[in-house]
Amino acid sequence: MKKFIISIFTIVLFFSCKNEPQHLLKIEGKLLPITSEITSNKNIENFVKPYREKIEKEMSNILSYTPINLTREDGKLESTLGNLMADMCYQEANPIFNKKTGKNIDFALFNFGGVRASIPKGNITMQHAFNLMPFENQLVVVELSSKKIKELVTYLITKKKAHPISKQVSLVFTNNGYNFKINDKPLNDSKTYFVLTSDYLQHGGDHMDFFKNPINLYKINYKLRNAIIDYFKETDTIRAKLDGRFHTK
Repeated sequence: MKKFIISIFTIVLFFSCKNEPQHLLKIEGKLLPITSEITSNKNIENFVKPYREKIEKEMSNILSYTPINLTREDGKLESTLGNLMADMCYQEANPIFNKKTGKNIDFALFNFGGVRASIPKGNITMQHAFNLMPFENQLVVVELSSKKIKELVTYLITKKKAHPISKQVSLVFTNNGYNFKINDKPLNDSKTYFVLTSDYLQHGGDHMDFFKNPINLYKINYKLRNAIIDYFKETDTIRAKLDGRFHTK
């Protein structure tokens, strides 16, 4: 498979007078294929080698173990990897949020597209964590009205995808409507709810507009990927499963 790099050339600068300001007139870019015909530069290889070896060693560190393949597509409206991702972020982030505010997160929600790679049966390494979440997304907690929560539920039902939802939520979709509960309780219109998500989604990523303009926004200075890594380090064997937290009846 060919790989490509983008080389940007910014060459066309003209100087009409030594004392006059310079102006960028043109930018061009083109793809340069990397093939076996290109020979490596030994000096660059020697310079990069110790850094490459250090990163490869860190990425191969074993963090945990899974007895099953974890994917985002092994269920219809939920998945083993999606459930795991939401649950472990909730578990790691809630103590931080509680210490900061004295309150607890009600549940966690992320997007299907944010689950970037599967984890095969066997040892889970640092590389798997980076493959699962290669972005620098931060975890945030949004305080939402019950009206916004209803918009969230409508979004989930409309999209019909296995978005990662933590186990505090039960959503059963029927032809006549839906049954939605948080911690086994129906939605209370007089309450507000604290939902854990990413800063990307809070800004309306993946059209999750219900996260925009919350009652309150709490930044907990904790990366989503770091929550995943911390959970793996603390958990010898991963026990993820499909438990029907979001299903049709």
